[in-house]
Amino acid sequence: MQIMKRVGVIGLWILLVLATAVVTAAIKQRFADGPNRVFSGGELVSGELYQGAEPDWSFVNDVDTLELQLLDPVQSRRIWTASDEGKIYVWSGYMNSTVGKLWKSWPAQAERDGRAVLRINGTRYERQLVRVTSGEGLEALTATMNKKYPSRATPAAIDSGDLWMFEAQPRGTVGDTP
Repeated sequence: MQIMKRVGVIGLWILLVLATAVVTAAIKQRFADGPNRVFSGGELVSGELYQGAEPDWSFVNDVDTLELQLLDPVQSRRIWTASDEGKIYVWSGYMNSTVGKLWKSWPAQAERDGRAVLRINGTRYERQLVRVTSGEGLEALTATMNKKYPSRATPAAIDSGDLWMFEAQPRGTVGDTP
């Protein structure tokens, strides 16, 4: 009985240490220049800020993830991306699920204030996220997404709101305010 009690106490201490380490790492990452693979990060500050003509976004179809930072709130995360017909898109799935509603706050924040910074291969791009809820051409875009990622994206998932799709447009083209 005494041994079981000691094992239990040691187990609780180990869990406490692990939980403290995870919480500390998460808090520390919030002040870092960008996210890591597990935790959201802070403002994207390093890297050249892109100036010039609208890029050919097809290169993002060869990039695993990009870093996305909203301006309100200033928080960054790693996210999947795809390009179709010269446009760049980001999205969030499972938005109708209980877990999605609790865990994924950035899509609602982006819908309220879509000002964002994308960092791709060390270059930052100022963008305006505009939600796409339906439209033509979604078949080709979701086919690209499904080819690139283990995803089951469909135009119907976008129409139903289970998948929130955002086009990352150049700032100043959608009536945004600086």
